[in-house]
Parts: sequence; C-alpha cells; structure tokens
Amino acid sequence: MPLTIPSVFPPGSDPLMKFASRRSVVHSTKGIVACTQPLAAKCGIEILDAGGNCADAAVAVAAGLNITEPASTGIGGDVFCLFYDAATKRVSAMNGSGRAGGKCTLETIRKSLGLADGADKGAKIDMTSVHAVTVPGAAAGWCDAVERFGSGKVTLEQILQPAIELGEKGFPVSELVTHYWAKAEPTIRAASPNFREMLKTDPRAPDGVRAPRPGEIMKNTTLAKTFRTLAAEGKKGFYTGRIAEELVKVVRDLGGHLELDDLAHHLEMGSEAVDPISLKFRGQGVAEALKDNILKGDGDGKDLDLGLELWEHPPNGQGIVALMALGIIQELESAGTIPTFTAADFNTPAYLHVIVEALRIAFADASWWVTDPNVETVPSAGLIAPGYLRERAKLFDPTRATDKPLLHGQPSPALQSSDTVYFACSDSQGNAISFINSNYGGFGTCIIPAGCGFTLQNRGANFSLDPQHPNVLAPRKRPYHTIIPAAVTNLHDGSLHSVYGVMGGFMQPQGHVQTLLGQVVGGLSPQQALDAPRVCIGAGMPDEGEVMDRTVYVEEGMSAETIQGLRDLGHNVEVLTEQERGMFGRGQIIRWSVDPIEDMGIWSAGSDMRGDGAAYPQ
Repeated sequence: MPLTIPSVFPPGSDPLMKFASRRSVVHSTKGIVACTQPLAAKCGIEILDAGGNCADAAVAVAAGLNITEPASTGIGGDVFCLFYDAATKRVSAMNGSGRAGGKCTLETIRKSLGLADGADKGAKIDMTSVHAVTVPGAAAGWCDAVERFGSGKVTLEQILQPAIELGEKGFPVSELVTHYWAKAEPTIRAASPNFREMLKTDPRAPDGVRAPRPGEIMKNTTLAKTFRTLAAEGKKGFYTGRIAEELVKVVRDLGGHLELDDLAHHLEMGSEAVDPISLKFRGQGVAEALKDNILKGDGDGKDLDLGLELWEHPPNGQGIVALMALGIIQELESAGTIPTFTAADFNTPAYLHVIVEALRIAFADASWWVTDPNVETVPSAGLIAPGYLRERAKLFDPTRATDKPLLHGQPSPALQSSDTVYFACSDSQGNAISFINSNYGGFGTCIIPAGCGFTLQNRGANFSLDPQHPNVLAPRKRPYHTIIPAAVTNLHDGSLHSVYGVMGGFMQPQGHVQTLLGQVVGGLSPQQALDAPRVCIGAGMPDEGEVMDRTVYVEEGMSAETIQGLRDLGHNVEVLTEQERGMFGRGQIIRWSVDPIEDMGIWSAGSDMRGDGAAYPQ
C-alpha cells in the first residue's frame, strides 16, 4: 500500500549549513505553532495543551501577535485562513476581510481627496489617509474561525486570556518589532489624537511617551480591555457599543465616512465561507520525487495521480498570482521551453528568470482582475485554466527579460465561473490551519480609536480611483487584498503535504512560489526553503500596464554569479541588505509526514530567520 511521504528530508540531502541560517527543522508528534513572536506562540501552545485544536490556537496566536507585534497586525485589520480537516481531507477557506463604508462612493472619496473634477485617474488613496480605513474584519474573523473550525472544548474567553495577560502585565519587546515601532513613531503621533495608547510611557520622552526599545517592558491595557469585551460579548462587543462608537468617532473626526451602520452590517454578514481555489502541479520532477518517497518500492505508481495541489484563498485575495505563476511554469516545461530543473539549478539565473517572468505575467492579470467577486465578475477559473495559462506562457522569452509593459489578458467568458503576520498551527488530530492577519502597511493608518489600544488598517489604499477599473472603490466593497494563506495536499490521496505562507504585501505570492519550488526542485527541507535567499519583483501596488516597478530585488546571500547572470538576461537587479531585507517577507511552513516503521504522524516545521520567532512544538 502506498504511504504518505515518510520524511521532509529528500534522500541524500544535507539538512545542515545549506544557507546562512543555522536553524534545524522542528518536529512534533502533537502540534506545532510557527510564528514570528515566541510569546504569541506560547499563547497558542497553551490552548493546544488545554484541549483546543489548531483553529483555537490560531486565534490565541493572532491575539498574542496583536499585543507583541502591533507594527504588523491587529484586531483593527483583516484575516483570511485555510483549514485542513484531517478527518475529511478537505480544505476550507474563510474570508474575514472588511468592506468600504456605505457612504464611501467614488465621488465622495475623490471629492474628499480634492479630485472632484474627475481628472487624475491614476491617483491613489494614501496609506496614511483616513479614507484608507475599511471596516476591520479581524474581530469577526477570530470569532467565526473558532465557531466554524474550533474544537468546541475551549471558550473564546480561554482563547484570548493569554494575550490579555500579556497586555495587562506587559511583555519584553523583541528587536525587529522595536525597529519598526521606532520607524512608525512619527506617523503614529501625527495620525491620531490617541497616539499615547501605542507608545511606552517615559517621563523623560517628548509628551511623556516614545516607542519601546529592545527588551523593554511594554503594556497595552486598553487593547487587553478590548479583548475582554470580545471574550465576554463575542463579535457583537466589537461591532456595536463602546468600541464601535470610538472607532467611528475617530474616523469621522479626521474627515472619514465610516458609520455605525457599516460595523453593524459587517456583524450581520460575518466572515464569508468561500471555496478555495487550487492548481494541480505535476511539473518540475515532483511526480518522480513523490513516487520515490510514497511507494518505497511498493508498486510502480502507474495507477496513482502523483503531484501536489496548491490551495489558495480566492479573490479578493491575490493567491491566484501564485497559482498562475506555477501554472505558467508548468506549461513552459510541458512545451519544452524550459527544462525540468534539478537541485543543482536552484537559484541559478535561468531558474530565477523563469520565476520572475512568470510572476510578472501573473501580476499583470491580478492587478486588473482581483477585486471583490461579490460586486464584480472575477474570472478565477478562467485565469488558472490550462489553456489560458498556455497562451499567457507564450509571453515568456527564455533568453531575455521582458522590456515592455505587460497588459492583462482576457480569459474566455466560458471559463469565468504591506506588513502582515502569517502563522501556521497544527494539532495532534492531524488538522492544520494556515492563518494570516494584517493591518496592511505597518501599523496601518496609525489611527487609534480612543481607549481601544489598536490601530485601524489602511487596506482601502488598494482601491482604484479609476471608474473603469474592476477594483474601483464602491460602497460596501472589498478591495484587492495582499494577504494569502496557502495549503498543499497530495494529489494521490488528498492527504496534507503542508500549510505555509510568506507575509509581506506583494511579496506574498512570490514567496509562495519560491518556497514551494525550493522544496520541490531544490530538495530543501521546510527550514532550508525559508532560509534560501529570495527575489522580489517590485515593491508596490501593480498599475495597469506596469507590474510594480521594473526592478528585480535580490536578497544578500545570492551568489555573485546569479546576480550577474540575471543582469546578463536584461534584468535590472538591485541587491538588498540588512533591514532592507524586510521586503522579502517572513514565512512559516509546517509539513506532515508519517514514519513508515512506527506508522506515526509527524509535524515538521520551519520558521523564517528574518523574523523574531520560530517553530514551537507542543
């Protein structure tokens, strides 16, 4: 009988010293939490130990991260997740993103921005503008995730208690967080009359407050109070009453247009259960690699569909970019345009050239088509259909980087059916959750509702102000979303391969492609796949006709030969070092395998060295 992959280490691989990092894969036969903050991970482990499952733990981690890493995430933002149910071998998706206010018409916002004459179609909503605030979806998302996917063995009050204690008693702040906190301090002060709530009390500092420094104790009692309200009253406690009133008041005082009705509307709608989208990937030697691992000499595999299925959250998220890029790579290989790469080709110029160009093509489509499918027609099925990807793959030149604007394609109508925290949790029942929670850019708008202890997201900055664009701003509409959780299953039996993600704005689908191919092509363990130097095409929102900017940003640690090889292919390469490496995101991977001798399941996890956290076993 075929077995699930028995090890995350391919035969003959060297698990140590592959890249600059020296982290080992973390294993557990129970559960694992992989995230960027140790104290937040501890919140999740406590819930697993109390009898909760991975979904319960994920909400505890999300709340803990809001306390310990508010420069990336919080209850004032949005949440998406993918949940793998081991009993049914089913992947479920939940869209916990909020919408624009009911009075946020294009005309109203353009007038508020001084664009009432209809000119300047290319104008954007600034990331610090009050008009970038959309209804926060995270509070409902946390409650709904527990209700839909949780164990039923722990209460929301239990789940939030570890984070509440961190806020009330205080916690020592980690290095990377203090860097981003200090960087954002001027914006926090300028953006909100309630800026003191997000800074550390220090009588020697201007106004008696400042950003915390590494290792200092930081308290957030007002956020803990918000969590206590949510624990006691559920999501109604966030979208009505004191918190809702303060949220609306600060937005309206600053010239925004959100109203209490908008929060009540989100409370009524709740988080949306959506069908995940997926792409079956059999390219780049994955079928042969799985055959060797799964069969272990038992049969020839002719009757098995060997490959991986990558699952992403559908639009309004940008996970479809990763699916399209992988699909284009698969079509290029099938046509003989590119080879089946081997481990020796990993991060070579030819290998990265394919990834960069496939991503450019995918982003050109996403920058036009990704929007709220409940308001506009989004041709998700058409965009990842093999025939369409085959046509888009013809834009690829193996000898040269594209030097002209890439326009979006037109799928057949018949087929049309910024800073963030990503983390993953698994449990002893074999379930796993891929969870992402975001303010979008750093502290979001840095606008703080009085007495609430959190900042409001700036996700509305992703709306287009062009009336002809599918992603144009409209009342009660969700914008293009960068946050994307991912999951991977084995085609032959639907068993889980992994849950994973790479946070960081438009880097996210790029990181999904690179870390998955690192494991498939490079033969890397989960930790090595995260340690490997990455590339990033551009640093901002794609515009129609231009996919971000034309630069290929390369992380330090990439070989000089690879950098020169990319330049020889016509790429404009810029190498980023030290803190600039934040552009390449911070990822987590949890893989599942079965020991063939003991017939026992094993979780194996990696955590990005670019973050302050790690993978922690139960």
